[in-house]
Amino acid sequence: MKFSSVLSLFSAIAVTAAAFTSYAKTSGSVFSINGKKEYFAGTNAYWIGFLTNNTDVDTVMSHLAASKLKVLRVWGFNIITSAPWSGEVYYQKLIPGSDPVINTGTDGLQRLDYVVKSAEAHGISLIINFVNNWSDYGGMAAYNSYYNLTDTGWYTSAAAQAEYQKYIAAVVSRYKTSKNVFAWELANEPRCAGCATSVITNWVKTTSAYIKSLDPNHMVCIGDEGFGLNGGTDTSYPYSAGPGTNFTENLAVSTIDFGTYHLYPSPWGETDAWAEGWIKSHAAAGLAAGKPVILEEYGPVNHTVDLTWQSWVMSTQTAGDMYWQYGDTLSAGQTSQDGNTIYYGTAEFNTLIAPHAAAMEAKAV
Repeated sequence: MKFSSVLSLFSAIAVTAAAFTSYAKTSGSVFSINGKKEYFAGTNAYWIGFLTNNTDVDTVMSHLAASKLKVLRVWGFNIITSAPWSGEVYYQKLIPGSDPVINTGTDGLQRLDYVVKSAEAHGISLIINFVNNWSDYGGMAAYNSYYNLTDTGWYTSAAAQAEYQKYIAAVVSRYKTSKNVFAWELANEPRCAGCATSVITNWVKTTSAYIKSLDPNHMVCIGDEGFGLNGGTDTSYPYSAGPGTNFTENLAVSTIDFGTYHLYPSPWGETDAWAEGWIKSHAAAGLAAGKPVILEEYGPVNHTVDLTWQSWVMSTQTAGDMYWQYGDTLSAGQTSQDGNTIYYGTAEFNTLIAPHAAAMEAKAV
């Protein structure tokens, strides 16, 4: 597929009145988005920054806006560890024996540039994530291979963290004035199995403070799954610190603006009904910390369960929820189907997603 020129990349859409006039910020247990204090529903489309057709990006943004899905979480990373094929989109290159590369070309961060510009044109907020715990799209594993680290060594390696921060600086510098960036996110589902929870907590403190030093206007969040809650009586594994995280301690970090948690009971060995306590416990933890909390990913095996989970979200002070994941039909066909995808315009979308988004928007603050 042919890439657009640099000129057309920035001029293909105009920033309209939909571009926000104020930065998103916390307001008690919810957020103020473009100056309006509100609850929200959103979604995840990790793949949107890898699209090479600008019209496809605009299609997604217009459909999100029409559906009242206000916040979109995207991958702000894509690391390759070998030579790219012709036309491959990548943001970083970490090939052992070669210098690290941050790709700012038309097949690199200029693709993410267009996502931000389209979000501005359509009134969508973005959560932009900087690295993956998992090996998909390179992730921490790419750094570990490059610097010859163990799986958990990434968090404490001076070399890996220096390169990670260099990449963060490159991304933040491109969009630090965009008011449609909702928040910067440290990582997708950071874990450190077998580590003391202090390892990730110290990394959270260091990295979030670094981002704030670059950009004091945007919010910062972690992107964690919510494991490790202090207090309470539930002894199930997700409440433990087994994955090396402590949600309560990490949420208390001063340079973290709000809490994130995910919800996948079946892969975690729990029932769908178990989710009620998980949702309510995290909402309560947010209230205790004086910060908003969002259910950033959720994806039941049976999508009709969404209605029940959404009702539990609505009954709590959960500031927002974001289903995994959004799907659409674009120029090359349907986007990624990972078993949890709900496609725009389908009966499932119109029953489970759009009405909930409207309800969250209408919920009294």
